[in-house]
Amino acid sequence: MPYKKPELSAAMKSKLEPKVFKKNPIIGTKFTLAISSAKGGVGKSTFATNLALALKKIGCKVGLLDADIYGPSIPKMFDINEKPKSDGQKIDPIIKYDIQCMSIGFLTDQQTPMIWRGPMVISAIKTFTQKVNWKDLDFIIVDMPPGTGDTQLTFSQEIKMDGAIIVSTPQEVALLDVKRGIKMFDKLEVKILGLIDNMSFFIGDDGKKYKIFGEGGVEKTAKEFQKEFLGEIPINPEVGKCGDEGKPIVEANPDNEISKIYLNLASKIKSIYLSN
Repeated sequence: MPYKKPELSAAMKSKLEPKVFKKNPIIGTKFTLAISSAKGGVGKSTFATNLALALKKIGCKVGLLDADIYGPSIPKMFDINEKPKSDGQKIDPIIKYDIQCMSIGFLTDQQTPMIWRGPMVISAIKTFTQKVNWKDLDFIIVDMPPGTGDTQLTFSQEIKMDGAIIVSTPQEVALLDVKRGIKMFDKLEVKILGLIDNMSFFIGDDGKKYKIFGEGGVEKTAKEFQKEFLGEIPINPEVGKCGDEGKPIVEANPDNEISKIYLNLASKIKSIYLSN
């Protein structure tokens, strides 16, 4: 008797079908931009905070969402030591430097480790995107955690993201992870605005450029994947000092050469999304 392949039930067939995610916009903003790095320690949070401030300085209304649950940086970099107010249903963002801010770091002690499993992280992300009173924003800048894990997937699958910028240093070990990040965003159909070469060089006392992390790797990777190369940001001790003091360089010294790089990039972003 010939073998007859058993028929799958309708319920089983539905379970085997690829899940279709509905991407919801963050209420209260026009556009959501993710700042991502596939590897930690490349200056992603510094970039996110200064880009948010640069957009504000050219007339945009901006929110800053710290989605790096395990390593929140916004409380320190913006010198915020208060807890957000809530009516039991919604949470009010904390306003600093005319930026609407939200971070898990506002709700916990800065030295308390976030020992959370994936479902708790995802729940926190959904709270910050759907239960925060973001108001009349042009942009929300999302400081993503490094890597390509649960948080990134949740954002990319369930939140309408209008663009992503990937921050990297020129080191080969960092660029290997960047390539994974590019593939993740492409697969999840998130538009990549471009790649930033951060901490690309420093100027010595002799006036020469020193590229201690390598040269040209980020631009080469951008070309390889047909993405835009958004430029270089050099190492400058003033950037770290300002961040540690809770007043990022774009706010503390808008005439600094580093600040001008952020302001130029902010103008480019504004022209893309708010040209009308």
